[in-house]
Amino acid sequence: MNRLPLHLALLLALVLVGCRSPQPQNIKVTPVTRLTPPLSPQEHIFGYSVENRPITYLLLGHGPNTCLIMATIHGNEQAGTPLLLQLIEHLQQPQNAHLLAGRQLVIVPVANPDGVAHNRRFNSRGIDLNRNFPADNRRNTKKFGQSALSEPESTALYQLIDQYHPSRIVTIHQPLNCIDYDGPAQHLAEQMAMQCNLPIKKLGSRPGSLGSYAGNTLNIPIITLEFPRSDDNLSPQQLFQTYSPTLLTFIKYK
Repeated sequence: MNRLPLHLALLLALVLVGCRSPQPQNIKVTPVTRLTPPLSPQEHIFGYSVENRPITYLLLGHGPNTCLIMATIHGNEQAGTPLLLQLIEHLQQPQNAHLLAGRQLVIVPVANPDGVAHNRRFNSRGIDLNRNFPADNRRNTKKFGQSALSEPESTALYQLIDQYHPSRIVTIHQPLNCIDYDGPAQHLAEQMAMQCNLPIKKLGSRPGSLGSYAGNTLNIPIITLEFPRSDDNLSPQQLFQTYSPTLLTFIKYK
């Protein structure tokens, strides 16, 4: 697998290794670094995991049309992370500046850093973060959390959505090999499906999922890209070659 650019490799290392200082009581969005504008992303820490690993997002572009793109809320579904890092590199190229015209992208490469560190679906307290949101269909259980937003990771994502009010969201999962959607996103899903081999399949709104919360409770169009498990064997460049048309369709969608 080819190497990632240095600044993105350092970002990923920061997320996975984490920090061991005490978790702050009130999370504030903290700029990590600002690279050369206007094409280089601003990197921010917007929360900490149970084990005090930073949760970061990268901000690219400016404008009223805000898109949220995220990966790896389930820690053993990791193919989306190198894909998003490749997307960030692509969007930094001067010839691709037009893709950010009037748009602001909020990109979360790793939503569950503890899950990645331990290569498991749940966070370090055994909670499925993608069932921990305050959706209308939420259920309180041992695996979903005894209350909505009981976990710092899901709370950070909730606050990020509240801060940026994205017009649409993509979240990347594995291994169901399809495009699912919630909320008013059918046409967007159809446009994205035309650019890849993933069929559209309505899986149903899962209790307390991000799809249920964003799509049905907030009425934000949200797409769930379910990659096959075999995508774990692809290099970042191969992932980008396969799925970049789909992601760019999402970004350019009006």
